[in-house]
Amino acid sequence: MFKKKTTPSLWTDLPKVELHRHLEGSLRLSTMLDIARKHGVTVPASLFSLSGLVQVQEKDPLTFSNFLEKFKTLRLFYRTPEVIHRITREAVEDAAKDNVRYLELRFTPVALSRAEGFPLHDVMHWVDSSAREAAKEFGIKVGLIASVNRHESPELAEQVAWLTAERRDDFLVGLDLAGNEAEFSSRPFHEIFQEAKRAGVYITAHAGEWGAAANVRDAIENLGAERIGHGVRVLEDDSIVELAKERGAVFEVCVTSNFQSGVVKQIESHPLPRMIERGLKVTVNTDDPSISRIALSDEFQIAHEKLNVPLETLKQSVLTAAQAAFLSESDKADLVKRLKKELNV
Repeated sequence: MFKKKTTPSLWTDLPKVELHRHLEGSLRLSTMLDIARKHGVTVPASLFSLSGLVQVQEKDPLTFSNFLEKFKTLRLFYRTPEVIHRITREAVEDAAKDNVRYLELRFTPVALSRAEGFPLHDVMHWVDSSAREAAKEFGIKVGLIASVNRHESPELAEQVAWLTAERRDDFLVGLDLAGNEAEFSSRPFHEIFQEAKRAGVYITAHAGEWGAAANVRDAIENLGAERIGHGVRVLEDDSIVELAKERGAVFEVCVTSNFQSGVVKQIESHPLPRMIERGLKVTVNTDDPSISRIALSDEFQIAHEKLNVPLETLKQSVLTAAQAAFLSESDKADLVKRLKKELNV
């Protein structure tokens, strides 16, 4: 069939929902250079040289260790409350400019606190208040997800989970387990996440990205995850595909990130289309737009032009994301209704 030629403006103009974007992977290069100059952070003096440290380059090895290495430099920049305010505001602004109608921005309180030893509750307050201000300023709806890493201590995760439950409202909505699933089990976090869920916190978890499909089952059954970050290896086990369908689990797929971190060897072989064909609930996301040097519009364009996902299917993925948003039922219904009108579906 003849494929209609598309232009980048089509994807920019498309109203979108993003469920999986990390604040720490969303810093603008120009902002990093400015922070380095003001706060004495030792980094290369040019944007080009700095880019090599914090963004995936064409010559880089496409491995999860290289991808995670970028965060080591990024963690040097969280020097003051004003810096955290600025990077949060800019992340929300960038999403709004890309026509993202609803953004769930996940942030890692432990990482943001570490450079200067900030108390976790202060960091969470700074991100929350900054996101609120930016959402109002740029006319975008925002939800925040507090993230903890598998390689960190369960005691730190428990603190973040408790603070999330305590502050749970229309902005701070969820808890996420992230980090290196290839080498670290989720078992120490099972009870923490189950307790957070009982307290009304929404749960998502990175699983089936660098680890086996069994991690998707673990996230659903033992962490209580309603959504799965990445989850692209779920197709390795038919029984887990059926479990995900039965539970209505929603997959937060990040195509470019999966290629750059070595999850898939060629972007054209990404399993996104096969996940859709198998009847899984799939959404399109950036993961770390600055590290990957992309916008959400780019991910939609790649899905269409390199993975041959039809435009109408991508529109449906926007609605799937809206329906899976960590929002109240009334807010979710309003978002879906508005998007259906804009998408003409």
